[in-house]
Amino acid sequence: MARLRVAVVMGGRSSEHEISLASARSVIEALDPARYETVTVEIGRDGRWELGSGSRAELERDARSAAETLPVPTSRVPETLGGVDVVFPVLHGPFGEDGTVQGLLELADVPYVGAGVTASALCMDKDLFKSVL
Repeated sequence: MARLRVAVVMGGRSSEHEISLASARSVIEALDPARYETVTVEIGRDGRWELGSGSRAELERDARSAAETLPVPTSRVPETLGGVDVVFPVLHGPFGEDGTVQGLLELADVPYVGAGVTASALCMDKDLFKSVL
C-alpha cells in the first residue's frame, strides 16, 4: 500500500505562530511513517511559505536553509501542494484557523482535513457563534 503524502502547514502570521510550530511537531511525530510521507509548509510571520522535507530531523534542527522559500500568491498553491494527497493545517488564530487558508486550499482544489471555511470563520467569531447556537 502506498503511503499518503501529507503536507503539514504550520506557523502563520498570527501571534500564535510559535504555538502552531509546536503543535505541528506533535502532529508529525504522531503520523506513522509507514503509512504517511510528510512534507512541511511553514508560513512565516511575513506570510512567505517555506517548503521542507517534513523529516523529524529537520524539525529538530529547524533546517530552514534547506527549504525553498516561495511567495504566498494563490497562483502558486496548486503547484506547491499539487504533489500531496492531503493538507493538514496546524495553524492557530487569524490567517489560518479562521477559514482563510481553508478558502485558499478550496480555491486551489487541494484537499485538506478539518473544518471548512464557514465553520472555521464562524468559530473564530465568538459572538456570532453564540448567536448561531
